[in-house]
Order: sequence, then structure tokens, then C-alpha cells
Amino acid sequence: MSESRPLYLGPRLRRLRRELGLTQQAMAGDLGISPSYVALLERNQRPLTADLLVRLTRSYRLDLGEFAGDDSEDYARRIGQVLRDPLFADIDLPALEVADLATSFPGVSEALLRLHGAYNREQRALAEQREAPGAERASDPVAEARRFVAQHRNYFHAIDTKAEELAAAIARAGSMTEWLRAEHGLRVRYLPPDVMMDALRRHDRHNSQLLIDDTLDGASRAFQVASHVAYVSLKREIAATMAQEAFASPTATSLVRRALAAYGAAAILMPYDRFARAVEARAYDVEALSRQFGASFEQVAHRLTTLGRPGQLRIPFFFIRVDPAGNVSKRLDGAGFPFAAHGGGCPLWSVHSVFRTPGEVVTQFLDLPDGQRFFSIARTVSAGGGSWDRPRVTRAIALACAAEHAPQLVYARGSDPRTVEATPIGVTCRLCNRPACAARAVPPVGREILDDDTRRTIAPFAFDEG
Repeated sequence: MSESRPLYLGPRLRRLRRELGLTQQAMAGDLGISPSYVALLERNQRPLTADLLVRLTRSYRLDLGEFAGDDSEDYARRIGQVLRDPLFADIDLPALEVADLATSFPGVSEALLRLHGAYNREQRALAEQREAPGAERASDPVAEARRFVAQHRNYFHAIDTKAEELAAAIARAGSMTEWLRAEHGLRVRYLPPDVMMDALRRHDRHNSQLLIDDTLDGASRAFQVASHVAYVSLKREIAATMAQEAFASPTATSLVRRALAAYGAAAILMPYDRFARAVEARAYDVEALSRQFGASFEQVAHRLTTLGRPGQLRIPFFFIRVDPAGNVSKRLDGAGFPFAAHGGGCPLWSVHSVFRTPGEVVTQFLDLPDGQRFFSIARTVSAGGGSWDRPRVTRAIALACAAEHAPQLVYARGSDPRTVEATPIGVTCRLCNRPACAARAVPPVGREILDDDTRRTIAPFAFDEG
């Protein structure tokens, strides 16, 4: 009887379509049916016929057994386990209703399982923190990925050298588009956002196409194409680099892989030797370098942190990107800047004030509490946009190097780092013991706050000398 039962796979079909980045119209064209019929199939208002199932598996190279397998029994079992949680003890949940849910509403079943899984993970993390207050907090995949990059000082020799070879091959072919066509039989197409379904880049294996959002600017288009080249042609080098460490979670693994692919893409667009020579010739002028290599200001600033090749070293830089709320979305250290591990939130650093002067480069010498001096340039950068109805995101980026290197930069040429006035900043308020900072948000760790019944200073807190 089970063999003759109609096959309803709506949620699975919808999930497949979204994973492939297809619209209902595009999938309908691939399968030779109407978009409205695809919509009916996805809503489980029509069963999937044997003929259509064969067309699906052939068009998208799927495993028939894996795609068409009946998930209802597995869903029913897993939902039954979830509903045995004491949280639901006072609710009457007959087994028949659970089976009906799994069979008739697989999408709702999947949502319930994901939600309960997330709830369990958070409960376990909270319990571990409470039971072991002295232990480190649960692994943060973003911090783990940043640590991995920092350990290598943001230079990956195998990826960089292979990317340089690829760049030379691409130059001989004439362009990345021509190279992809010749080497991979892949056609690059630029399509509007409604067709791209909010993807900036999508590899359409079925039609041997690399699809790019046509609202991207030139630098972003090139970077997306280069990212695909990195994923397919630097696969071995990326895997070998990642094999050096065991990551604590799949999320951390994905973030590191993404970071290394982006590194490879930048190395393809700005090959090490040529870029390093241009850096010297242009005295680290980021805007001039961006014009020369057809890259964005941020892409060049990012690439400047990677110039650690033995025998071809350039000035080591620290890079940070923040939003107007002060959230750090990218942090790369090649300069031993203490902000890399602990901070980035001092409001006296110009990276937080350049939002008032968009597009303008602001220079600043920095004096840290431990006596280290750095030089920084900061500027706003924008992402998104490209059409009237698309949101634009504005962030601020900063590059910082040891003050002794500043005279080599066009931004501080002729200055004397030993005598120039520097802004006293802190790594973060919790680790800064400057007593007279009017911008302080919280007191430093380990310092007692003094009463101010009879005296109030310019700083929000006065603390003892202990």
C-alpha cells in the first residue's frame, strides 16, 4: 500500500530550489512545466509524479533514493523525542497527531526540530557557564576563525603563490571571464537581482554558468568572479592550510574556508609581487592602488595586511572594520596591534568619528597606555546599493601600523613620529587605566570606584590608586 501512496515532497522541493538559487520560473523551465505547477507542488497541493521525479533527478543530478525517500517516519520519531521534553509534559499530544504533523506538514516539522535543537544548545551552554564559572565560555566560531588568521599573521604562502600563478594564466587568457570559459567551460553572466534571488554570485552547474548580480560595481563584480576562481582552483591549497588545525565547530570551519577563499580572490586580483612593487611606488596610497588594480578601497586596505612573504616583506598593518554602532565585523592583524585581541571600541580613535566625514581619509597618531605608538588612516566605505530600492551599508575601516613606519606612507610623509602629537587612546575601557578620560564608558577591571559626594571630575569615574 505504501508503494502506491502519492508522493508529496513540497518542502523538500522548495528547499532544493532555494539551495540551487532558482526562481520557480527557472525551475519550471528546466522541468518543462508551468511556474504555477511548481508552486502547487511546493505547497503539497499536487503529488510528484514518477516522470517529474526522473526529470528532477536528471536535471539537477540528484540521487533518486535520497531525494524521494520518505521522511515522515523519521520526522515522526524525532518529533516524538522532542515532545517528550518535560517542557511539554502538561500537553496532551496523541501519537496519531504527531504522525499527521510529520506526514502532512513536513516543513512545520523541520521548523519545530530546528527550534528545539537551538533551544537545547543554548540551555547546555548556559548550564555549563553556571556550573563552571571559572571556565572559558563556549567556543565562539567567529573568534576562532579570527585567531586562526591571526596565528598566520594573515599570510598564507601556498594560497598566495598559487594565486599568483593563476593571475598570470588569467592575464594570458585576456580576462577571468575568458579563462573560466577556456578552463572550465563556464559562461559568466550578469543578471538583475530578481533573477538572482538576492544572491551576489551563484554557480549554475546545470547550465554551466557563473551568475553575478548586475547591480554590483566593477570592483565587486571582479571580486565575486575571483572568489569563484579561488573556490574551484585553490581548493587543494585551502584544504591543506585548514588541515593544520582542528576546528571546534562546522561554523568555524566554514568561516575559515570563506576567509581563505576571499584571501585567494584578493591575491588573484592583486598578485603579490606586482602589488608589493606598486605599494612601494605609490607610498601606500590606498586610493591610487585601488585605481591601479581596479579594486575597492577596502579590498586594497585588506590586501595591505597580507604582505608577509619572506624576502618581500612590506609594512605590517592592522585592519579593522566597524559599523556606526561600533560593532566590529572584520579584524586582521599583521602589526601586533593590541586591539586585535581585546578592543577596537575606544571612541577617541578616528575610526569611530569618520562617519561624520564620509569618503574622507582621516589620519591620526595614536598613543597607547603602555607607551606603544601607532599611525592610523581611517575612512568610510559603502556596500550594497546599485539601484534605487537596494539598501546601502556604510561602515568605517582603519589601517594602523607602528608609528616608526609612518614616514614611508604618503599620508605622513615628512613627519617625525617621535615629536608629533598623538591622541592618547585605550585598547578598551575595561583594560585602560587612564584616570582623566572624559570618554570612558566603564571603569577598568580591578579598580575600586571612589565616592564623589564632595568632588566630581571631568571623567565619569574616579578610582583609587590600587
